[in-house]
Amino acid sequence: MGGMSHLVNFMGTDTFEAIVGARRYYGEPMAGFSIPASEHSTITSWGRENEAKAFENMIDQFAGEGKIFACVSDSYNIYEALDKWKDLEKLLVARGGTLVVRPDSGDPTVVPIEVIEGLMERFGYTVNSKGFKVLPPYIRVIQGDGINEESLPTILNKMIERNLSVDNIAFGMGGGLLQAWDRDTLKYAMKASAIKMKGETFWRDVYKDPVHGGKTSKKGRLGVMVQCGVGSCGIRTVPKSVADDPRNIGEKNMMRVVYRDGELLVDETLAEIRERAAL
Repeated sequence: MGGMSHLVNFMGTDTFEAIVGARRYYGEPMAGFSIPASEHSTITSWGRENEAKAFENMIDQFAGEGKIFACVSDSYNIYEALDKWKDLEKLLVARGGTLVVRPDSGDPTVVPIEVIEGLMERFGYTVNSKGFKVLPPYIRVIQGDGINEESLPTILNKMIERNLSVDNIAFGMGGGLLQAWDRDTLKYAMKASAIKMKGETFWRDVYKDPVHGGKTSKKGRLGVMVQCGVGSCGIRTVPKSVADDPRNIGEKNMMRVVYRDGELLVDETLAEIRERAAL
């Protein structure tokens, strides 16, 4: 489910199950794509003394005009690995395409920047129209380890301070951005909030209110609408009577019935969801 959510806004994924799910449940024939990428065992199985040969094999197997491939390069010493990539520069350029060097250990707010600058020392760089340094088009960096809501902007801000273009780097989304959340991250949980008893015509409020606080749930029949206060607007959960009030100007209740009693009433495609998200 996290992988499918990611695919609402991105086309790149390594989560095969998300592609299958999007096809099965959201009518999308091919929701995402990937690139050839090594992982540690496909490098370390060559042995430490043959790491450069493992890198060369990646070029032989996956380089080509218009192609992109990634290679994990921190199996032993990421900084020594940069020298090995430099030794393969002529082969890489001759074959074409773009190599994406992947560091995967150390401080995520430090190492990828050091790798970018290390590559610039070895491969050179250009300065773009905004005054930021850019690696040659055949080599880039990707950072996936340790990426989360705090580390990612820290990396970007440090790069800007050092005049490094964001074009030099891509970010992977794994445990930190897809799986490290729980229902308390955005105070989200589904609870019964109202019940109509058999034989009664009115709804009763249902809610929890623990003595220690912090987990009081919303009660009653609810709606969702845009509400504006002084200087700001936001989406709010409100009583259904408020959201459905015919006197509301503009925004109405955003809630709708998607399924009821086992029957699916709204069957949207991923393409429709992507179009709405793009707004």
